[in-house]
Amino acid sequence: MALVKTNIKTYRTIKDLTQEDLANLVGVRRETIMRLENAKYNPSLELAVNIAKELDTTIEKLFYFE
Repeated sequence: MALVKTNIKTYRTIKDLTQEDLANLVGVRRETIMRLENAKYNPSLELAVNIAKELDTTIEKLFYFE
């Protein structure tokens, strides 16, 4: 299974959010955001949608397969 690369850090930084801020907004632990940003965890569709929504972007711009 290919890992999903992300642009989460880029979009999170643009919105001036910490990993903890984003984690709280989408209802996960900070470690989950850290693992996503380091491409060590593939998000569920629900989590991907929630992150994209909180970062005011689309799933397509936020996630891509390696």
